[in-house]
Amino acid sequence: MTQSTSHSCPGERNESERRASKGFKTPLRSRSWFDNPDNAELTALYIERLMNYGLSFDELQSGRPVIGIAQTGSDIAPCNRHHIVLAQRVKEGIRDAGGIAFEFPIHPIQETCKRPTASLDRNLQYLSLVEILYGYPLDGCVLTTGCDKTTPAQLMAAATVDIPAIALNSGPMLNGWYQGERSGSGTALWKARELHAAGDIGYKEFLKIVGSSGPSTGHCNTMGTALTMNTLAEALGMCLPGSAAIPAPYRDRQEMAYLTGRRIVEMVLEDLKPSDIMTRGAFENAIVVNSAIGGSTNAPIHLNAIARHMGVKLDNDDWENIGYEIPLLVNLQPAGKYLAEEYYRAGGLQAVVAELAGKGLIRETITANGRSLRENCLGAVSADRDVIAAYDAPLKGSAGFLNFKGNIFDSAIMKTSGLTPEFRRTYLENPADPMAFEGEAVVFDGPEDYASRIDDPALNVTISSILFMRGVGPVGFPGAAEVVNMRAPVHLLRSGITALPCIGDGRQSGTSGSPSILNASPEAATGGNLALIQTGDRIRIDVGFRTVNLMVSDIELHRRRAALEAAGGYPIPRSQTPWQEIQRTLVSELSEGMVLTPAVKYQRVHATFGLPRNNH
Repeated sequence: MTQSTSHSCPGERNESERRASKGFKTPLRSRSWFDNPDNAELTALYIERLMNYGLSFDELQSGRPVIGIAQTGSDIAPCNRHHIVLAQRVKEGIRDAGGIAFEFPIHPIQETCKRPTASLDRNLQYLSLVEILYGYPLDGCVLTTGCDKTTPAQLMAAATVDIPAIALNSGPMLNGWYQGERSGSGTALWKARELHAAGDIGYKEFLKIVGSSGPSTGHCNTMGTALTMNTLAEALGMCLPGSAAIPAPYRDRQEMAYLTGRRIVEMVLEDLKPSDIMTRGAFENAIVVNSAIGGSTNAPIHLNAIARHMGVKLDNDDWENIGYEIPLLVNLQPAGKYLAEEYYRAGGLQAVVAELAGKGLIRETITANGRSLRENCLGAVSADRDVIAAYDAPLKGSAGFLNFKGNIFDSAIMKTSGLTPEFRRTYLENPADPMAFEGEAVVFDGPEDYASRIDDPALNVTISSILFMRGVGPVGFPGAAEVVNMRAPVHLLRSGITALPCIGDGRQSGTSGSPSILNASPEAATGGNLALIQTGDRIRIDVGFRTVNLMVSDIELHRRRAALEAAGGYPIPRSQTPWQEIQRTLVSELSEGMVLTPAVKYQRVHATFGLPRNNH
């Protein structure tokens, strides 16, 4: 057996001292696994098995930072599949900066394929990554984000463990086109379903239209939840500047992967952690940015969740108070015209932040490259004012979220950048009752009920109807489904009416422009008064006062509540898997981030608990 005598423990301790003299702030976590002279038995155990595919003592005991790459790309997660390629460039960056890369898989999430909903798996990916970041010999981690839930899940885990981490987005797809018009992911689907329901197109053309919106590798090319959350990750400071909007196939994306690999090694040496980056000011910056880009209604759920795991107070009132008056600057579908390629070429987030910073709306918060968000964007200018408008010439004025309350729920949000002129004229411009309207409820218990009855003439759905979707929240569905953006019935579509007011305790796709009031909390399944509404009830929505109320007496509400409880409560489907049951017993409301409630108390785990116990 060949033996090496060039890696003695005293020599390695000298290497650590040399690195400390160069400004390294804290000991590497990985040293406890790979170079612990006081426990030779376990050091040998940890090193031995990692050598079985070619790693050497030289590498593992060199004192070089060990960097994890949390791989989310796979064949069943196509939006993130590009990370299989990008990870190689990340590894090269890590190696060139003096680190050692360990790539590992985490639980996959794919928004468009996972049933009953990908939202069910966000907390599962979070849990799996927490255990890996804390329990394995990692000094830092590259988070491979992309599809909707992968970004918040990994930022939540990074917040919980709080070792150096940086995010790398898979990138949006190239622009889709159909018959000479831009075909945006998601938005093409919502338009095509109206045409199909009205009988204007057939089954095969329906598929062709929707298929045209996915022309390349990458995630949604619209300002849906994927591009929103990756943009907000950059606004929070958790990725390198300019990285969020690079289309997946562009060479710039692979260059960014390399630079991200280099930077995470430096972050470990600087001990720059999520808690240093994701401060209250950073979350306020993200809220402001979300309004300016026309971001998804899923953003409050996910940012509230990240904030809770970071120990930062954030709620839906903050989204209105900080973000509502910010104008819409980005002209992307579903709120606008263009797609991600134009957004990137126009300057991406840096051009947007430059506009906001010029008005004093961006706080000085540190980012992953060690500079502030404002510094990273100084001098950036939109290269196309039709895509990224000037602050003083926006696409719309106040474009943030409103937080509604009333006797039906404690919190529900509306994306005002999605309010069309037609919707405003129909519902919000009555001189006798400005910014308010009343209508009759049409109630659906889940998407199956809606799909089977929306075109039933007996429902008598009119332009004065308000569609309700309930039983689709974190507990009720389970997982909170994207089903609140309901189309109007066929007879209204044929008359030119495409959008009715929609309210629900579930979510809405970030690619949908439907003017819904959604994420209602508490949900019907956990005791919310949504469970008490009946078809035909009169509903009043007052946008000016941010209220939604069921116009029945308190006595009637009490009577309905008693009758519901006597019948066993609001009915929900049985859990079909162990995880569905586990999450249902632990999950919070959408307004609270849909987090696992017991998990929130575990914060800054590495600093709080130190290294985990040895395994033998």
